[in-house]
Amino acid sequence: MQKIEKTALIDMRLDVLVSLEGDASRSQAARWIAEGLCEVNGKTVLKAGFSVKAGDRVVFTVPDAVESTVEKENIPIDILYEDEDVAVVDKPCGMVVHPAAGNESGTLVNALLYAMDSLSGIGGVKRPGIVHRLDKDTSGVMMVAKNDMAHESLSRQLSERSMEKHYLAVVEGTMKTEEGEIDKPIARSKKDRKKMAVDPEGREALTRWKLVENLRDAALLDVHILTGRTHQIRVHMQSVHHPLAGDSIYGLSKGGVRVPRLMLHAHTLDFTHPRTGERLHFVAEPPKDYLAAVDRLRVKKG
Repeated sequence: MQKIEKTALIDMRLDVLVSLEGDASRSQAARWIAEGLCEVNGKTVLKAGFSVKAGDRVVFTVPDAVESTVEKENIPIDILYEDEDVAVVDKPCGMVVHPAAGNESGTLVNALLYAMDSLSGIGGVKRPGIVHRLDKDTSGVMMVAKNDMAHESLSRQLSERSMEKHYLAVVEGTMKTEEGEIDKPIARSKKDRKKMAVDPEGREALTRWKLVENLRDAALLDVHILTGRTHQIRVHMQSVHHPLAGDSIYGLSKGGVRVPRLMLHAHTLDFTHPRTGERLHFVAEPPKDYLAAVDRLRVKKG
């Protein structure tokens, strides 16, 4: 570990000072601060946005680099695009994005480590390259950062809402209007810590949807999320009494349409390339099981 001492020359955010003096990304600096590795005038500070004043004495510790313990695995993945900075993949339904307790292998990260020569380190040793995630049972398009510069840029686009993500979702019940907006804050459920819930004290969450097609006791929607809260689409659609078909967590406990999987697919992704500034557009077509389920729910004519 390396200890660095610095007297602030001007007023600035703590994470900015630490990133500059520690030769690190803002995300890395914020993580060090959250881990209790930074003091201002002799007191530990845990908030990245803490305002450091000119003349304040800042002492922080740069931890030693930790090698990833995640094993590379030769798992086929559909890579839609790849260059030196970013990759875009089509994640299958049923694949966990990154290792966790009970899922140490067979994840997207295991596959990425085998398929690519480098991934960003900002996500930590368990989540290299992962800027955003999809639930295990959600399929579709995902971006991957191959270096920290790209990770910082893509994360910033997410927070600034300049990245655009659209999903195809089959929900229970037919829709009476062509489009709608759900603006309800989301937080960890107070009743079940494994679930999320609409909560006035939660973080802002905004979802917009357009009707693609009413089906038999269901509807196919194009869903655009402007924020990226955990389980956002699933929680929001449940809150307006149209839970996702096939949702074992937030779906109907009895009845509902019969489908083979969670009917949520990340369909399109638009973002600005971190190095070139070019606006990129990617499409992951729904897999066969998704399309077959939709077709079975269509109202047959004649």
